[in-house]
Formats: sequence, C-alpha cells, structure tokens
Amino acid sequence: MTAAEYNVCVEKFADGMYRFILKNIRDEGKAKDVVQDTYEKLWLKIDTVAYEKAKSYLFTAAYHTMIDMIRKEKRLTGLDDIPSSELLYTDHYNDLNKVLHEALNKLPLVQKSVILLRDYEGYSYDEIAEITGLSESQVKVYIFRGRMFLKEYIGSMENVL
Repeated sequence: MTAAEYNVCVEKFADGMYRFILKNIRDEGKAKDVVQDTYEKLWLKIDTVAYEKAKSYLFTAAYHTMIDMIRKEKRLTGLDDIPSSELLYTDHYNDLNKVLHEALNKLPLVQKSVILLRDYEGYSYDEIAEITGLSESQVKVYIFRGRMFLKEYIGSMENVL
C-alpha cells in the first residue's frame, strides 16, 4: 500500500470505524484513541497490508484494540452478572432510538459488536467472522441471541409508542 492509498483509507473508513467503536464503548475519547491506534498499526504494516484488504484489516484491528482496552479496564460483563430486574424494560417511551440504545448496552460485548457490524455497518456474516475472529456459525448464533434479547427487552411496540 502506498501513502496515498493509506490517506484514502483514512478518508473512507475512519468515520465508520469510529461510529462502530463509539457504539460499543460509549466514550468519545476512548473511541478516538482506538481509531488512532488502529491507523498507527496500519501505518506500521503499510508494506504488508494490501489496499484491497485495508477495510477488513482496519475493522479487525479496531475490534481487537477495543477488546484489549475493555479487558484492561475490567468492564467486561455478561448477562448473568446483570440483575434480572434490569433486563426487562417496562416504562413507556416514545423515543424508540433511546430504548434501542439502552437495550444494546445491556448485551454482552460480542453480541453487541456483531449486531452493530451486521445491522448498522452492513457487513456480511463472513466479513463479520473475519473481523471478530469467530466462525460464521458463531456470528449467526450471536446475532440471533442478541436480536432475541432485544425483542424481549423492548417487548411489544405498544409499550414503546
């Protein structure tokens, strides 16, 4: 990859990568740090990463950098660690976007990541598998389980509207 192609990668993929990381960690500063670290990793491997594979490399590196950051902060929790009273949503809201974000934030990180990559970023199952290091069948299972949780959490549309 040339320096010009690297600059094109920054222009094309930085915003999408930032949004993906921000949705997961909900901290603008940390999300910017992850994106910066990811582009630094790409720069250090500029001779070995092909321009055609740069998008996949960037999202994979960003995902792993984010996971490393979260592990360092010891903020990784699962659904089993959350009291069951927090897993149900009962208040009436008319802001579906807010409700959806609250529900997404209750998901385990791996489920949230694959759902965001699939539904927000539009990646295919095999691309998500390559980014996260999971098998394609694992990706499908995590997406299914995450969507089932979201469906349960949000409940019927009458409760939201």
